[in-house]
Amino acid sequence: MRSIRKRETDVSGSSDELAEEAAGRGPFGAWRVGGLQASPVTAALVLALWVAAVVSGSVLHGPSHHLAQRVGIGIVPMEHGRVWTLLTAGLWCTGLVAYVAATVLIVAVAMPLERRMGSRRFVLAAVVTQVLGGVLGLGVAALARLVDAGWGFRLHVGVAVGPSTWIVGALMAATADMGTLWRRRIRVGVLALTITLALFGGELQDVVRLAAAVVGLAIGASVVGRSARGDRIVGTRREGRVLVAIVVAASALGPMLAALSPHAAGPLAVLRELFRGAQWTAPEVRALCDAAPTGTDCRQGLLELRLSGVGPTLLALMPSVFVLVLADGLRRGRRFAWIGAVGAQVVLLALALLNFGVRYLDAVSPDSLYYGLADPDVYRTLVPFLAPAAILVVLLATRDLFDVHAPAGTYRRWATATAGFTVVLAALYVAGAWLARAGLDGGPTVPTLIADFPERLVPPVYLQWFEPRFLPTDAVATLLYEWTGVVFWAGLCAGVAWTFLRPAVGADSADAARARSLLQAGSGSPLSWMTTWRGNSYWFTPDGSGYVAYRVIGGVALTTGDPVGRPDRLRDAVVGFAEYAAHNGWVPCFYSVTGQVRRVTDDLGWGGLQVAEETVLDLGSLAFTGKRFQDVRTALNRARKSGISAEWVRFPTAPAAITDQIAAISEEWVADKGMPEMGFTLGGLDELDDPEVRVLVAVDEDRTVHGVTSWLPVYREGVIVGWTLDFMRRRAGEPRGTEVFRPAMEFLIASAAQLLEAEGAEFVSLSGAPLAKVAEPDEPEPAESSELNGARTLSEVLDNVLDLLGRTLEPVYGFRSLLAFKSKFHPRYEAMHMTFPDPAALPSIGSAVGRAYLPHVSMGQGVRLVRTIVSGRVTRT
Repeated sequence: MRSIRKRETDVSGSSDELAEEAAGRGPFGAWRVGGLQASPVTAALVLALWVAAVVSGSVLHGPSHHLAQRVGIGIVPMEHGRVWTLLTAGLWCTGLVAYVAATVLIVAVAMPLERRMGSRRFVLAAVVTQVLGGVLGLGVAALARLVDAGWGFRLHVGVAVGPSTWIVGALMAATADMGTLWRRRIRVGVLALTITLALFGGELQDVVRLAAAVVGLAIGASVVGRSARGDRIVGTRREGRVLVAIVVAASALGPMLAALSPHAAGPLAVLRELFRGAQWTAPEVRALCDAAPTGTDCRQGLLELRLSGVGPTLLALMPSVFVLVLADGLRRGRRFAWIGAVGAQVVLLALALLNFGVRYLDAVSPDSLYYGLADPDVYRTLVPFLAPAAILVVLLATRDLFDVHAPAGTYRRWATATAGFTVVLAALYVAGAWLARAGLDGGPTVPTLIADFPERLVPPVYLQWFEPRFLPTDAVATLLYEWTGVVFWAGLCAGVAWTFLRPAVGADSADAARARSLLQAGSGSPLSWMTTWRGNSYWFTPDGSGYVAYRVIGGVALTTGDPVGRPDRLRDAVVGFAEYAAHNGWVPCFYSVTGQVRRVTDDLGWGGLQVAEETVLDLGSLAFTGKRFQDVRTALNRARKSGISAEWVRFPTAPAAITDQIAAISEEWVADKGMPEMGFTLGGLDELDDPEVRVLVAVDEDRTVHGVTSWLPVYREGVIVGWTLDFMRRRAGEPRGTEVFRPAMEFLIASAAQLLEAEGAEFVSLSGAPLAKVAEPDEPEPAESSELNGARTLSEVLDNVLDLLGRTLEPVYGFRSLLAFKSKFHPRYEAMHMTFPDPAALPSIGSAVGRAYLPHVSMGQGVRLVRTIVSGRVTRT
């Protein structure tokens, strides 16, 4: 049943389909010659921006206070009746860097948006989001004083200028008719970034920008229309990982923003005070502490000395950099990254709770200088607790998405290397500090330096409850004192990033690597490469020459295809695995196996039934001639006339322009189903990401991907003799300016057969058509002993149930349509079977098969599936 969703798939929406799917040019459409002429409004706005800057003398330092009060958004200007500022604020910036950044943003985002939306719709979206975003932002500013007087006052007297407001607003409005992939990514990314800027930066412009994003999200459908795909949130596991990674990365960028911005004032900008310059030198602080060791000036001076300078600032930022590295691991689905991210959020929660206890429960001292706030209150103490709590909830709720493991021994080697690196760094620090002890106030001894080393690795804010053993007084000592921790964290981040770049394998990475090696050196069935996919466990034959891939679900040991190994030991492998499963209390079930395994299990007295129809093209004398191949020849001829070519790529090394389009096409398909992507023997994007899997794409002269297929190797005695079709998707919508090539699947399969035949392959398998059979009434049934009459009866009942299920699910998955489509190539048909020793276990086996294919289906998705079946919606092919 590995081809439940591998028919000729319609993955697009309206005729006004996404430009982001065209040639990897992103969600904004293709760049064309004469881009300024195609974007007259944004070109005029760039000109107006710089003319206003030059005329008003605002290029270097932004508008003067007097001018800002007359062109910028703010509560004070509005109190004076300057309503026009809601519009004019978008034509000024705060300085030269801001003007350059705004110009880049307009050219990179606003101009493509105008071409995509049309000038009139773009102007409408920009003006409405600029004005309503300003009004909503001012409303938030007025309410902020009720919960945070300090932040509210900054917002009340602040003035906001900059074109980012209408750019962000127009972008969010434009997502309404984008495809699923980029609509989700842009919305999640923009909202995560703008919320982070508002909560950590906290300037009025940040609040207004967030408000504009919300307004754009609300009015998008009214301005540009709604995508035919709708606002579906169902996506692949791969895309879910990307979205979670975006959220976690935004949570890490917030503290960094607060740390680096001298004007950060948001409710989460408590870290801003950590990075101000020191008011005293080290000798002055030592003098203050000698006079009053417990005095506020002494403690404040020690804290500021620890926090001042480039080194301490970078050290304070390194945990956030580490979380960014973990976010990249989350994007890749790594379980270690998930564990690390959860641990980071738990630590932040613990520190927030400790801070609360220090301040309000007198757990340590009522005079804590934590976060450096002169006037801490309950609100400012509790708000930092909310951010890690929210991220922790997101991570826990999405735990199942992160199940990718590194190869065996990766983290053992990483831990060993990290430990060695730490020991070497400690030795260098102790030796260097001993040689430079003249520059260390307090004359530390070697034991003191050893004891101090762990503190050098900790961001200085977390050391405020500990008195420093000594302080540096010269440049060399300062370098050792402040930069040792930075070097440690940089090495830690580099090491963790290295583990994420290691190839991903199954849950038991050692067994998965062993199984892959045996398969590549031995023999297998057309499905055997699927045994290398994640989620499988492995039983190896006693002589170590073969294996069976399986997964245990509800007490059923469900295999993936035939045993891999020597064909003359097939029976031994079947019997050995059955005994192994029985020993563990499992019911063995060989699923999607060939006739060879079925004959072995029949001899053992097992029951069995056909579950799919394998379609095979024998190569060597392939010729798409004659009337019966008319559709195939038409596809090949149309491709030639349309400038469509078939190109082999490997997904891990393919250009981003290709892989992004493949991902977008796949996401549209999953979103259209409203169901989670299936697994088990159904390959998705994760299974494409394998250097041994070949991907054939249909691309035109503009590098637009019109269709994609993936092919899995089939080994015999260590040599690839054939290839099996797995992933199969085509574009069927109309990207702006691009005519979609509809017979892409016929073209790709025919091209693959011709190309692989030229390489010497013996056959290509078009994979199975599950729950569909070729009518062959005279086909003899497998012989069964008289003792198994009851088993045969139950098997026939289940066979009838599967036949009914195939007819019922046809409107959703098109099993029989898939078989009919593959019949265009007039293949050879091979039955695929499911065999089992105990017919009484058939209900459990059926449940296990369903859970294997849909392990993550929710109740709501199940209800939608039933509704779709009842309504009889016909799948487009």
